[in-house]
Amino acid sequence: MFRSFLTVSSGTLASRLLGFVRDSVIAALLGAGPVADAFLAAFQLVNVVRRLLSEGGLNAALVPAWLKVRDSDGDAMARAFADRVLGTISAAVIAAALVIGVVMPLVIAAIAPGFVGRDTLQLAVDAARLMLPYLAFAGPVTVMMALLNAQGRFALTAFSPLLFNIALISVMAVLLVRQQEPVQAALVMAATIGVAGFLQLSMLALRGAKLASPLRISFDPDMRGFLGRAIPGMVASSAPQWLMVAGAVIASTSPSAVSWLYFANRLLELPLGIVGVAMGSVLIPEMTRAVRSGEPIAIAHAESRALELAAGLALPATLGLTVLSGPIVRMLFEHGAFTAEDTAATAQALIWLTLALPAHVLVKALSPAFFAREDTLTPLLATLKAIVVAIAAAFLFGHIFGASGIAAGIALGAWSNALALIRKGAASFGFSIDADARRRLPRILGAALAMGVLLWLAAGALPAGSHGLVQAATLLTLIAAGIAGYGLFLQLFGVTGWREAVNAVRQRRPA
Repeated sequence: MFRSFLTVSSGTLASRLLGFVRDSVIAALLGAGPVADAFLAAFQLVNVVRRLLSEGGLNAALVPAWLKVRDSDGDAMARAFADRVLGTISAAVIAAALVIGVVMPLVIAAIAPGFVGRDTLQLAVDAARLMLPYLAFAGPVTVMMALLNAQGRFALTAFSPLLFNIALISVMAVLLVRQQEPVQAALVMAATIGVAGFLQLSMLALRGAKLASPLRISFDPDMRGFLGRAIPGMVASSAPQWLMVAGAVIASTSPSAVSWLYFANRLLELPLGIVGVAMGSVLIPEMTRAVRSGEPIAIAHAESRALELAAGLALPATLGLTVLSGPIVRMLFEHGAFTAEDTAATAQALIWLTLALPAHVLVKALSPAFFAREDTLTPLLATLKAIVVAIAAAFLFGHIFGASGIAAGIALGAWSNALALIRKGAASFGFSIDADARRRLPRILGAALAMGVLLWLAAGALPAGSHGLVQAATLLTLIAAGIAGYGLFLQLFGVTGWREAVNAVRQRRPA
């Protein structure tokens, strides 16, 4: 599992790093004013729909279903099932994109009611419509990626999303050099998103095996049953994005708040993406095999390693982002139209959003236990409850504390989601944690706390004043030292050593 996890995480890390470059250029081009709010609200809408399909959403339902057909009926029937899923999902996504495009003014008004009566609303509608072609490509892309994951082929699915950011960065670099007017720059970037989706689809179609051909559209009882399980799982797997949408509903009434929350959330996307995507791509197939085998030891092993990996990455990331929030936001985004005031507001929101990170990762680790048992309704209900909690808390705290209060409301929603899954899972089937996990988890927490203390003590070494290459180099050195120190503490506390990590990477998962 660790080898596959590392492959997916490496691709996700590369994609997220390119995403930082992309968002840094967006900040420089658009700043954090009305144009940025409009573009980012539209982008967030498309991004949520994309996450509904990709990054563990559809994957959570398709992988167990495909494995079940293959194991019971053979490869030919599994291939026919893939034909029908690919054709049906593609047709449904295209139809949905057309409908959303027609009613886009109502959609934007619903997710950003503060835009109503302002020019920001029309700009957001125009940008969102230009982004919609991406969704037509997202359907077949997601099915191909899920089927590759089910077959244990993680490298192509891990690295194909790089094309999305590469295309956007290339276009934005030209816009930045030409000093394009912000409104026109926003519309050009929106149109580029559709092209980026086409590039990703082309890469999978050319490099991946011909997974499903010819395509078929079917709504027979089997397909309706699959979609009935898939749709709740897709919504539940996108809980972090839904909570950000809930926050944006409240933030749209405050100038620049949508932008501040977006850029703060982007920093959470790095650790969350590494853990979340890898959990969805790797853990769901592993958990499904364990549950289908009926072996308690195999189930306990899969659940234990998931919690260890989740805690091992989420805890140090939470502490690191909290301690270094200001310098990181300043280094990445304070360029061009993005001001020092924007940096301060974004950093403050980030501190509160980081409280949601352990909860998000815990949900990613717990949800596969339900998905592997073909229970997608429980995670869906937990997500819907979390959205209600987030909106109510963001409304209350936002009126008092502004964008930071909205971020705190989002964090409360995330913990509501995690606690609901813990309660339901413990009552339904229980979570099996082996002796190694019981020994390692407290030590992982201790190693993360030790790293956080050292980062806090060393943060004073960052040079004050205007940021530049010296400050960026110092910050990057501090981050690298924190990562190295965390690895050292893991070894000193007896969690793992370099030799064990290398052996885990080299170990191949049995077919």
